[in-house]
Amino acid sequence: MNPNTFPTKGNLILAKNSLALASQGYELMDKKRNILLRELMGLIDQAKDIQSEIDSAFTAAYEALQHANIELGIHFVEEMAASVPVENSIKIKTRSIMGTEIPLVRHKASPMKLSYAYYSTGEALDEARLHFEKVKNLTIKLSMVENSAYRLASSIRKTQKRANALKNITIPAYEALVSNITNALEEKDREEFTRLKVIKREKNR
Repeated sequence: MNPNTFPTKGNLILAKNSLALASQGYELMDKKRNILLRELMGLIDQAKDIQSEIDSAFTAAYEALQHANIELGIHFVEEMAASVPVENSIKIKTRSIMGTEIPLVRHKASPMKLSYAYYSTGEALDEARLHFEKVKNLTIKLSMVENSAYRLASSIRKTQKRANALKNITIPAYEALVSNITNALEEKDREEFTRLKVIKREKNR
């Protein structure tokens, strides 16, 4: 509403309704922000745990790969790596948290099948592949958690911005408008009361 709205009882009702709506909107935004923050904190804890695990998994995987390279030769290991099938079981869906769409990755973990000749390779190559299989699964999980955390953080920033606008601009503006209209109407009532008293006094004379 315009701050210079003409002071009438109808406009006072409209201003009070707008103030109530803005206050309700702020409460909802504040609740949404708190819920999203709790979700984000949980994801951050998950990401830390996965990151720590994935660091160890990468270290073990590259050590195993180095052993395989030494035992079988780098070019042979590269040829065997080319025979590993492409991962195509990953499905991405979304779920909503307070209107924020976050990814939900579905990955069907299946027993690892040999894609190279058993007799021409060694234990070191199998061990390296097992470690990198673990790295792959952790990477899939970490990507989902980090992407979800990024989207939640973005939504929290937007929600905070809207909540601040309601709290610091919209609500004070409507409170001032309600106060101004109320004061104007009370002043008008006092003037009307004084005018009636004068008329009554003049009439009694």
